[in-house]
Amino acid sequence: MLLGFGRKNPYRELEAKLGYKFKNRDLLVMALTHRSYRFETRDIREDNQRLEFLGDAVLGFVVAAHLYDAHADGREGMLTDLRSSVTSGKALGHIARGIELGAFVRLGKGEEHAGGRYRASLLSDCLEAVIGAAYLDGGVRAAERIIEKVVIPQFSPKRETDWSENPKGKLQEMAQRLHGRGPEYRRISESGPSHSKTFVVEAVVNGQVMGRGVGPTRRDAEAEAARHAVTELLAPSPAGTRDDGSGSPG
Repeated sequence: MLLGFGRKNPYRELEAKLGYKFKNRDLLVMALTHRSYRFETRDIREDNQRLEFLGDAVLGFVVAAHLYDAHADGREGMLTDLRSSVTSGKALGHIARGIELGAFVRLGKGEEHAGGRYRASLLSDCLEAVIGAAYLDGGVRAAERIIEKVVIPQFSPKRETDWSENPKGKLQEMAQRLHGRGPEYRRISESGPSHSKTFVVEAVVNGQVMGRGVGPTRRDAEAEAARHAVTELLAPSPAGTRDDGSGSPG
């Protein structure tokens, strides 16, 4: 046992925010125990690193299942990007701050003084550990309750289209993941007087033209081409083709 609770539950507020009440709260305590606390505290033999490993896997599975049901026509690339955007360390750190998880984390003095209680990477790890603890405490359904309460609400139309502000960055990320190399931008034409030019550019991914853009500068045209390319890559694939953008039979 890590901690005796007696009649009082110091984690009642946190459990309410998580949407799950632990039957074995020692699991929750372990999930909130950073390795720095274990290093500095006698008789503490375990921290949250193993639970973090488990929680990461459970989180990925539950979110993938939610996306599969919610986007019946979504192609693999889109589903992967959505899952990554909400289960990334940055996103989980933001979620953890929102439920004030840092207030409950057990830290060593050095980590405390270094501001670890507010560090996104530390908080995201702790949140994954909490999900892992919930899985051990009550199975998949217990973990789902937490994920549905604090993670799934992060899926929103705005979040799903945030890439529109940086389409070239998004296309770079997708092309690199799908094909191991970034996109190319081919200038098709440049016309008009120096003070009023028009550029036409194509975005090429893995040797295939995926988008065309027109703009007053080459940079604007490339951004427009990238925007069309990302939209094309995220579009539902035709029946009988793979969802990796290759178009080959699955």
